[in-house]
Amino acid sequence: MEQIILQYTEFLTTNSFLLFAYLIGSVTFILGLKMLSHPETARKGNLIAAGGMIISIFGTIFLYKHHGNGLGNYAWIFAALVIGTIVGTMAAKKVQMTAMPEMVSLFNGMGGACAMLISMIEYHNDATPSTGKLLIIVLGMIIGTVSFAGSIIAWGKLNGSIKDKTIPGGQMINFLLFGGIIGLAIMVVGGFVGADMAHMLFYGITALAAMYGILFVMPIGGADMPVVISLLNSFTGVAAAFGGFLYDNPVMLTGGILVGSAGTILTILMCKAMNRSLKNVLIGSFGAAKTGGAAGAKDQGNYKEISLNDTAVLLAYAQKVMIVPGYGLAVAQAQHTCHELEKILNEKGVEVVYGIHPVAGRMPGHMNVLLAEADVPYEKLLEMEDANDQMGTTNVVMILGANDVVNPAAKEDPNSPIYGMPILEVEKADHVIVNKRSMKPGYAGIENELFFRPKTSMLFGDAKKVLQALIAELKTV
Repeated sequence: MEQIILQYTEFLTTNSFLLFAYLIGSVTFILGLKMLSHPETARKGNLIAAGGMIISIFGTIFLYKHHGNGLGNYAWIFAALVIGTIVGTMAAKKVQMTAMPEMVSLFNGMGGACAMLISMIEYHNDATPSTGKLLIIVLGMIIGTVSFAGSIIAWGKLNGSIKDKTIPGGQMINFLLFGGIIGLAIMVVGGFVGADMAHMLFYGITALAAMYGILFVMPIGGADMPVVISLLNSFTGVAAAFGGFLYDNPVMLTGGILVGSAGTILTILMCKAMNRSLKNVLIGSFGAAKTGGAAGAKDQGNYKEISLNDTAVLLAYAQKVMIVPGYGLAVAQAQHTCHELEKILNEKGVEVVYGIHPVAGRMPGHMNVLLAEADVPYEKLLEMEDANDQMGTTNVVMILGANDVVNPAAKEDPNSPIYGMPILEVEKADHVIVNKRSMKPGYAGIENELFFRPKTSMLFGDAKKVLQALIAELKTV
């Protein structure tokens, strides 16, 4: 009897420590997410959440008990931890800001793959799962597979190795795939087929989910990729939450719910910013070009260039300048030089603010991260609505590598693929200066009518080199 009491007491003590570790992990996840809402606290929030994750991981490794036994396989576990830590650290340190969206997509895809593999393993390990558990397994596998396949396609599209591809009848194919996935899942979970057939259907569902993930992302236009990344991120979070249910793991459940809900909210906000519906995202018509001529197909006339000296004079004698950053700024790694330009203008008594479009760049918040890296004060970063409100009192708008987010076709050309997307209404300012390498279209692949408007002047060249030369000119004005 004493032996049993001792064992039971030891179990309760160990289990209590493990639950406490999970509680710490869950709380730090929530605190970290909250702190990510402001650039000044974002770095600390990341570290706090990472600390909670470390506590949860090692708590699971050393404190978890099942029928009195620990996890075992410690050599495999720690080998995987070491390899993953080395690869993750090297990738994070070496990645350029221009490649950050690609890395986010790739890492998100790995999360989806993990959720998919967890469901497969649990399906094989439990020969007679309850209906509830089987439902969680199948849903986790479907969502994880879609997230994995879609994220890999998104990664390929972002690095340029995969081109946009609209498949004839793509919407109908996606509807049929989605219906097939649901139908087969009902047959497996409902027990309408025998065990052998259920195993075959389970892998059939996996194949259909992978195909759906590929076809869902493949036709999506470049300008719409931030929304897709956000949506796939929420999928991975939901799939991870199902894994938390399977393992009765509260910290895994909390983390998955936080990622899933935050990603869903962000997706809705991104859809609003792009004037798209979530329904169109899910059926795969999202971002597909509309019929008719694309904006810029007609003769636009001539554009005019501006010299560095004239640009410097215009900026130096302005009362208010708004900088609109885009992917070109990230490509040139010019964020620090841009901040230096801002400080020089401030010294000359010029008010400088930044107009940030929610989908500028290649992922949600890309420009905010870029400028935060250069220590640009957060209060100077204006959201699109605030920026548009101040556009009428702005003397000069300087566009650095942005394109589609300032394209008037979004408001004026019903045949444009981006028609209806809210934009930064830069034409309300007195002068517009556009810095880009050439007159090539932006990521959406369409001409920008703004470049040919009377208020607009083009300043060609690499953003970093142009800004450095502009700073030198300003010092002489």
